Amino acid sequence: MKSITILIADDEVEIADLIELHLAKEGYRCIKVADGLEAIHAVQTHAIDLAILDIMMPKLDGYEVINFIRERQQMPIIFLSAKATDLDKITGLVRGADDYVTKPFNPMELVARVNAQLRRSIQFNQSANASKLTLEAGGLVIYTEEHTVFLYNKQIELTPKEYDILYLLVSHPKKVFSIENIFEQVWGEAYYEGSNTVMVHIRTLRKKLGEDIHKTKLIKTVWGVGYAFNG
Repeated sequence: MKSITILIADDEVEIADLIELHLAKEGYRCIKVADGLEAIHAVQTHAIDLAILDIMMPKLDGYEVINFIRERQQMPIIFLSAKATDLDKITGLVRGADDYVTKPFNPMELVARVNAQLRRSIQFNQSANASKLTLEAGGLVIYTEEHTVFLYNKQIELTPKEYDILYLLVSHPKKVFSIENIFEQVWGEAYYEGSNTVMVHIRTLRKKLGEDIHKTKLIKTVWGVGYAFNG
């Protein structure tokens, strides 16, 4: 299992050490830096899963660091600051922080907030990855890792080339692909005149998708141009 790395950016050494002590007990790996430039360097050179940033740091403040991170990554960020007014907290959240903890703070509360942010981040990433692994349209579901296709909850048995053609069309809904486009992307070769390979595969694919039964043309013919997914 991948170890989780947390960046602690605070110029108060005692505070950084205290945070590291409690996070290490949770099994987290910590990288400590004392100013904004070091924080940016750490983000550039390490795989950081979550950042705890002081706002008032030397060289670059926390706002400048969070701007740098947010332009490049979406890791959870917690501001830890002595700036404790409601306006300070609102400003920190508006600038891109996921949470805001004021000094002095309870280390166990900070750990709880870190755990909560990491849970949300992991759940979000899992959902995002899951969405990438399936394509759904018009009653059709394609599971890309298993290379399986279901239509109205019934599995459709396809050959590898039929699957590749269907995946190409479904992943670009409404886009019209010429026969040449399909051949070159699916077969990985230059198209040659007179080949009816694509048309034959489209015909069998349509039959397997039951277009004659469902009276719904999932694969649309655009005459003189090519084919498009119509789900």
